[in-house]
Amino acid sequence: MRIGIFGAGAIGGLLAARLMQAGAEVTVVARGPHLAAMQAHGLRLISGGETITTHPRCAADAEAAGEQDFVVVTLKAHALPGAAPAIARMLGREGTLVTGVNGIPYWYFYGAAGPLRDRTLESVDPGGVLWRTLPPAQALGCVVYPAAEVIEPGVVAHTYSDRFTLGEPDGSRSARAETFAQALQSAGFKAPIRPRIRDEIWVKLWGNMAFNPLSALTGATLDRITGRPDLRAAARTMMVEGQQVAEALGVRFPIGVDKRIEGAAEVGAHRTSMLQDLERGRPMEIDALLGAVVELAHLTNVAVPACELVLALLRERGRQSGCYAG
Repeated sequence: MRIGIFGAGAIGGLLAARLMQAGAEVTVVARGPHLAAMQAHGLRLISGGETITTHPRCAADAEAAGEQDFVVVTLKAHALPGAAPAIARMLGREGTLVTGVNGIPYWYFYGAAGPLRDRTLESVDPGGVLWRTLPPAQALGCVVYPAAEVIEPGVVAHTYSDRFTLGEPDGSRSARAETFAQALQSAGFKAPIRPRIRDEIWVKLWGNMAFNPLSALTGATLDRITGRPDLRAAARTMMVEGQQVAEALGVRFPIGVDKRIEGAAEVGAHRTSMLQDLERGRPMEIDALLGAVVELAHLTNVAVPACELVLALLRERGRQSGCYAG
């Protein structure tokens, strides 16, 4: 089984190192100093107080990587449209695309029941480019829970969680999902296969749609957002609006909003990914994490005034800092 990892940054590097350690055939596609460091010295993973060094096959582009049985995409959501043609070359006609991307995935309505079946979303798939280039029939859902960071070229530090939840858009327990889950489990990860992967997507997005934007606007870490009554109330209001949107789409939440907030509080003084991107002058995942929620609210006729307000402020913050191209 050939596993290609497109965008072997923090999460991609974590996966590559663990899969390699377990004996999988792994090819990583990366660029710049990170690629050069991996080619010269291998990929080093710091996790649980231990450091391991592996030597995955490294490639600068899809042509050099070749076709793969599974292609795991761990890019930021806004980078996916530009990378889609290269990813398609790695997939071929038989490969499986594992979409480990934050927010609402481009295939969200593929095969879904109801009037929105097979609809594309402009916030995550402008013009339906992804839908046409990366056939949703080849997509396998993946909700990424670990936190990791590239601390220097070729070196990834893993801080918490080891779960990658998988699920087919149609809810089936497919052979391809079983095969990939087994590969992840052999590498020491938890890899449950869920029949309602959209529920899982929303449980993670539920926090990201509020905590990430608020942290980017205020500079506050997760403990401060969940610990200060005013910031916590703002996050809760956004999350309640998001829940109403999701439930209008048939999503079932296994926990309540306050329990979800408490779960985030337990993470501590964490700088959200959006705050990290803003501080480093990189594009923020504004549309995948909040723009999509607002677009879905309009499609379902759910009022989300708090989310609309924060989205407007966040987009302007991004424009002024050069971290949003919309």
